[in-house]
Amino acid sequence: MDRVLAAIPRVTNENVLVGFDTADDAGVYKLTPELALVQTVDFFTPIVDDPYTYGAVAAANALSDVYAMGGKPLSALSLLAYPANGDLDTLEQILKGGADKIHESGCVILGGHSVADDEVKFGYAVTGTVHPERVKTNSGARAGDVLVFTKRIGTGVITTALKREIAAESDVQAAIESMLALNRRACEAMLGFDVHGCTDVTGFGLIGHAREMALASGVTLEIETSAVRFLPGALDYARKGALPGGLKNNREFASCAVELTRDLAPELEKLLYDPQTSGGLLIALPEEDAAQLERNLPAGYRIGRVLTKGPKPVRLS
Repeated sequence: MDRVLAAIPRVTNENVLVGFDTADDAGVYKLTPELALVQTVDFFTPIVDDPYTYGAVAAANALSDVYAMGGKPLSALSLLAYPANGDLDTLEQILKGGADKIHESGCVILGGHSVADDEVKFGYAVTGTVHPERVKTNSGARAGDVLVFTKRIGTGVITTALKREIAAESDVQAAIESMLALNRRACEAMLGFDVHGCTDVTGFGLIGHAREMALASGVTLEIETSAVRFLPGALDYARKGALPGGLKNNREFASCAVELTRDLAPELEKLLYDPQTSGGLLIALPEEDAAQLERNLPAGYRIGRVLTKGPKPVRLS
């Protein structure tokens, strides 16, 4: 995808504050000196068995990109691919789950689009607002910053274990609760501080999104692997080989951008590439602000720091 996007012509527009050049979480378009639009879209195939939960997780995942930019979601359009002869009760539950989660955020659904497809896919295009001078991008991390993360890792491995019928119910429930948790509170908490950079950790995994932030900011991100927190069962399922295809793809793509400073347990290293659904926010901010953010946001915890640009974008210690 990087190679393809590099070939797409860029159009210069002074109102485009964030485009696709830095692989950021959403686009930002300035309307006035005090108002900008934040726009994003995301959808995917079912990752849990319950249709209502699937719809709600898809909504939380789509909303996350707006929160990662420091924005406030306002409206959403649903995107649906569903079998022409599919069960309508199941479809109703998917849409209800999504609608309830969208409304929980204070956002409203204006409509959507559906197509007949044998493979179910669901998600949303979300529009939000942000002050043009308060946009949080993945390109602002500065050497000396602390990295704070707001969720635990492991949703990809756990949902894969679920599909293989080896996941404990309690582990699946913990992963679902994490995926259903909106990043609204984390966004609101970080906006009280001098945040230099932010991204949400989703499909490219922690390392993939750290790589994007490092490249966009011209720095190296050092991740203290012992500080990263994992969802219950994630390490065990990784040991058992419950690895999603996305994890393997992420590792093949991003491992060349990683400097290893010590030996890591194989399952721990793999989980750093695990694709997350509705993952947490990775926030770069000064040390003094990081300490207060951790106090204000119990779910937030530091996982590393920002260094001057080194031989590789990501350093694992």
